[in-house]
Amino acid sequence: MNGADLLIKKLADAGVTACFANPGTSEMQLVAALDKEPRIKAVLGLFEGVVTGAADGFARMTDKPALTLLHLGPGYANGIANLHNASRARVPVLNMIGDHATHHLELDAPLTSDIDGLTSAVCAWTGVSSSSDDLAEVGLKAWQASMAYPGQVTAFVAPANHAWDPATSDAAIPEAPAPNTLSDEQIREAANALRNSDAAALFMGGHALRENGLVQAGRIAEATGARLITETFFTRQQRGAGRVETERLPYFGEMAAEHLQDLDTLVIIGSKPPVSFFAYPGKPGWLSPEGVNLLRMGDHTVDSIDTLTRIANELNAPETVEKVAQRVEHVLEAGPINAVELGKVLANRLPENAIVVDEGATNGLGAFLMTGNAAPHDWLTLTGGAIGAGLPMAVGAALGCPDRKVIGLEADGSAMYTVQALWTMVREDLDIAVLILNNGSYAILNIELARVGVEQPGPTALSLLDLTNPAIEWTDIAKGMGMPAERVDTVDALDSALERAMNERGPRLIEVML
Repeated sequence: MNGADLLIKKLADAGVTACFANPGTSEMQLVAALDKEPRIKAVLGLFEGVVTGAADGFARMTDKPALTLLHLGPGYANGIANLHNASRARVPVLNMIGDHATHHLELDAPLTSDIDGLTSAVCAWTGVSSSSDDLAEVGLKAWQASMAYPGQVTAFVAPANHAWDPATSDAAIPEAPAPNTLSDEQIREAANALRNSDAAALFMGGHALRENGLVQAGRIAEATGARLITETFFTRQQRGAGRVETERLPYFGEMAAEHLQDLDTLVIIGSKPPVSFFAYPGKPGWLSPEGVNLLRMGDHTVDSIDTLTRIANELNAPETVEKVAQRVEHVLEAGPINAVELGKVLANRLPENAIVVDEGATNGLGAFLMTGNAAPHDWLTLTGGAIGAGLPMAVGAALGCPDRKVIGLEADGSAMYTVQALWTMVREDLDIAVLILNNGSYAILNIELARVGVEQPGPTALSLLDLTNPAIEWTDIAKGMGMPAERVDTVDALDSALERAMNERGPRLIEVML
């Protein structure tokens, strides 16, 4: 047994079940080791951003780290943007980065790079093996670090000779770290603040937006009248009929500040105080109202559901929540498609327990607002703002939950960042319906031009936001990847296409003209 064999076996023993890979020469021993380990499914991505984004989606739906296999520093660098999103989502991702053999590093070959410097940007923990016997130990330490609640992006470097040299030792599987919890005094302080407030809200993210967390938040709301407000870009929210409803904080800073302005108490759970996504001339970045009683219930390492449950119990809140979302069937308006009608169609057609991966940008909000009363589902968003996450996350979510339908709401501009994910969807026969929301533009940036004070943008500025010269033929791209595809430009056509997509298994693309 060589170092690679022992490493992969031990990661499988620890519970790793998936590896998203884009390997190179230095990783061939690791590839061979994966071939011998049936407990880990190996999935090829044609670009490292697909690999890392898929690991993010897998982790969001399973709470377990997928392994990535990346080729030296440049390969890892290609995946950093979606690791940034995973880091902001606070989910477990375990990056396995091949490197030159240790004796080759001194030659400064073309692919030699500062891997440690690159991983420090988004990884909470990085290790480098010291020998073939140490490789499995370092991999398990990285696994353990990735499992720190609620999850972390970690990395370990596997020099090629440590993978091919014989390994004679063994490595014990470490325990996953337990989440932190708050003191009884902190719980009482929050309960008293909520009890004595005239206008309170819980501001929530992370695991607080799982169904059992929302039940506890709903108990608190029914006992105190507190509003339930979520992060604008949350990791994963379980929503739909039968679940506790929430308010989503608006994206634009002044709208968000107005949304919060009447509060006298803001209790933050599983998140941090809300701030504007960007700075704007003359507009505030800090969004909490002046003079508000702001209580942050620990940082992201604190068990959010435990916090909510104990606050609800301290308030003697009712055990069951009466106010939950009710199923609504929307009446469609015939004609051209807009964001609202898109949302209505999606709400009517979502199957139970669907997973929606939302990178819809300007048109995703309408879909979100209209689906609160749809069948129960999970909604994933772009936590770190680095576009190109949606298609890969859909891959990871589908592999993590193979019995659930995945819907990818994808803006046309964002989709081009990681279009290679369509190929992996077909290769793995994943049950994903991709809706390309095609408005031929980076539309959000047209709005942002005005918001930063550019009153009369010229042709050069406007051309940098335009995607119609030449127009991107999405159905041709999908078919070139082996994926069935169709284009729709009316509400009725969209409804029919989505009905077929929901009733038939397998990957497909619907280009939605907006």
